[in-house]
Amino acid sequence: MTTVADIMKNARRLGIGVPAFNIPYLPMMEPVCKAVADAGSFALIEVARLEWMKFESKSLAAVAEEFARWQNPQHVRLHLDHVPVIDEDHALVDYIAIIREAIALGYESVMVDGSRLPLADNIAATAAVADVAHAAGRPVEAELGAVMGHEAGPMPPYEELFASGKGFTDVDEARRFAQESGCDWLSVAVGNIHGAIAAGARDQKKVRARLNLERLEMLSEATGIPLVLHGGSGIGQEYVLGAFRKGITKVNVGTEIRQAYEQALRQGDAGQADMTGHAQEAVYRRTTELLRDFFGIAGSAAALTRAAA
Repeated sequence: MTTVADIMKNARRLGIGVPAFNIPYLPMMEPVCKAVADAGSFALIEVARLEWMKFESKSLAAVAEEFARWQNPQHVRLHLDHVPVIDEDHALVDYIAIIREAIALGYESVMVDGSRLPLADNIAATAAVADVAHAAGRPVEAELGAVMGHEAGPMPPYEELFASGKGFTDVDEARRFAQESGCDWLSVAVGNIHGAIAAGARDQKKVRARLNLERLEMLSEATGIPLVLHGGSGIGQEYVLGAFRKGITKVNVGTEIRQAYEQALRQGDAGQADMTGHAQEAVYRRTTELLRDFFGIAGSAAALTRAAA
């Protein structure tokens, strides 16, 4: 079976995007996996620490168990998203223990997020995870730069942030990071932002973000590895498709499908016997629209498999 590391390398070479769908609610797993397979696409299914801490994905084990019910290796693989060294509430996290647990449960790739640390400390934390993960044959994603949106409190006006380049990934730092950290994929900040996670703000429509594609191309050339776009929901299609041509291989999608699920639960007929099923149908439809119409990657699984053969 082709490894997820090989699929990502081939996706980068071919300029094919690999969406990674976050699962904050376990019932979302089935419709997302089915939509990806039905579209003939390839995607990662992922869960971040905050999704079992602040949403309802319950635990690493619960997500792995649910994924096992619907998995189809030709189309979907399981990835561990954001495991911060310091979380959005400024608490220290036992990130190595979480990484080890995920590997033991069968997650095929993992992420450590040391982006709140100084550069040297981020490199050291990522290298420690890479030692553990690579020994088990798992690729490692890391993050450099400030992809904003998860922090408590209001975010500065988006256009002000974009114009200033505040938090954007530095090209020279990225070159050093790729050389010294041992990471296989790198999440970068080039104008992308995360969706809100505070309970009172989860329903808010995301800012329509754009990307500095010139900076992105420089980062790709400097690192030579697959780059990752977090906060993919809400970015204009022209920027996302342009990013695939400039070095982005993986793009995280959370808010789009989460809000489809939550809104369907709230708006459904109170007399419906299966409200969860109604919400799952909404997730299936939105995931299908994203794969076919937004990303344009229907049939990508076959292309990536042939490339890796």
